[in-house]
Amino acid sequence: MPRTILMGDPTYFSVLGGANPHTRNVMGIRKSVDAELARKQWHGLARALVARGAEVCVIEPHDGMSGLVYPANAGFLHPLAGASGDAKTFYLANLLPTRASEREVYHPFLEAMGYRCVQVAARFEGEADFFPAGRFMLFTHGRIERQRFVPRLGIPPWRRVYGFRSESSAGEELRRAVKERPILALELCLEAHYHGDTVLCSFGPEREFLLAYMAGLTPPSRERLRAEFRGNLIELAESDAALYAANSFQADYEGGLYLFMPDGVSDALRARIRERAVEPVLVNVSEFLAKGGGSVKCMILDLGPIGEQSGDPSAVEFRAKRSYELVFPNPPPQ
Repeated sequence: MPRTILMGDPTYFSVLGGANPHTRNVMGIRKSVDAELARKQWHGLARALVARGAEVCVIEPHDGMSGLVYPANAGFLHPLAGASGDAKTFYLANLLPTRASEREVYHPFLEAMGYRCVQVAARFEGEADFFPAGRFMLFTHGRIERQRFVPRLGIPPWRRVYGFRSESSAGEELRRAVKERPILALELCLEAHYHGDTVLCSFGPEREFLLAYMAGLTPPSRERLRAEFRGNLIELAESDAALYAANSFQADYEGGLYLFMPDGVSDALRARIRERAVEPVLVNVSEFLAKGGGSVKCMILDLGPIGEQSGDPSAVEFRAKRSYELVFPNPPPQ
C-alpha cells in the first residue's frame, strides 16, 4: 500500500551550525547552499514520490530551523504498519541541542495528523537511527561528543570533532516502546556517516534485505549483522556508500516495490536490487548531501500506509491541507 510521508519545506534550508562533516570544507568553514538548486531538487523528490502514489504532507518552514528539511530525525511511528492510525504512537526524538527547538514544531504537527505523541528522554534522533529490518528493529548509536575543534599535525592544524547523534542508553526506552519486536543494536564509527540510515537501508517485501556500508560500523557490529542477515546482506562499495546509497527509501505502488536512491549509484548495485524484485528510482538531491549531510531518506519521515492513517475528521482535514499538491499548486519547473 502507498505511504504517507512527511517532508519539510526547503525555504530556509542552509548551513547554520555546521554539525556534521559534510557541512564544512577542509578548512572548517561552513559551506553555502545554492537555494534555487536545493529547492528544485526537493521538488524533484516530492514529485517522484507523488507519481508513485505517496501522500506527501509538508511541514511549514520556520526561519532559523534549517534542519526541518530532514524530518527523519523527528522521531519514529510505532507500529509503522498493521494497525489503525488511532492505535499508533509517535515517539518524538531528543535532538542535537542546536536542533532541539524543532521538537516544538513536530509535536503539534504530528498530533494534528492524528497520532498520540510521547517524548524520548535520552539523546536519540528518530528513525534515522531506529528502523525495521526483517524481524528486527535496528538501533544504531555512537559516542556523543561536544562538537569542537582540536589540534592535530597536518593542514589545517586542527580538526573538528562531531560525534554521533543517538546514545546507547536510548536502547532501554526503545525496548519498552517496541517490546514485542527484537532490537539489534549496532555501533557507528565514521563521523561522516553519523546516522544509521546513512550506513544501512532495509528493503524488500518484508524489508528483509539490507544494504550495508560495513566500514561505518564497529567490527563487532559488522559480525553481528553478517550473522543475522547472511545472504540477505548487500555490502556497499565505498563509491556507492560515499553517495549515501544506504540513505534510500522504499515505497509501494500498484503492486510494485520502488527504492528511491541518490542519483549516481552504480549499475552493479542497481542490478542487485532488481534481482530482489525491487525497482531503483534515482533522484538527484546532491545539494542536500554535499551541504547538509543528508540525502533521500533523511528528507523523508515514514508515517506508514495511507490506508492506516487516522480517520478522525480533523486529522483527515489537516492532512489534506498540508498535502504537497495543495501547499505547492505551482511548483518550480524541473
